Amino acid sequence: EKRIAVRAAGALGLGIAGVDLLRSNRGPLLLEVNASPGLEGIEAATGIDVAGAIIDLLRTQAGGLPPDERARRKAVAKP
Repeated sequence: EKRIAVRAAGALGLGIAGVDLLRSNRGPLLLEVNASPGLEGIEAATGIDVAGAIIDLLRTQAGGLPPDERARRKAVAKP
């Protein structure tokens, strides 16, 4: 699944994307690739601040945040 998602995003020239897959008896099926993905659902389901992790990744790639300072963030509960 990860390989399919990464290849789909890469085929569209996207370094960051939301990729929707459907599990089937034939294996994962690609439904869509979103250049500007909504993150609330995945953050609520995993408890991970995905947006914050993306920001950390981009800052690290730009040289603004040392890799050892990166950490997976916990999502903040929204009222």
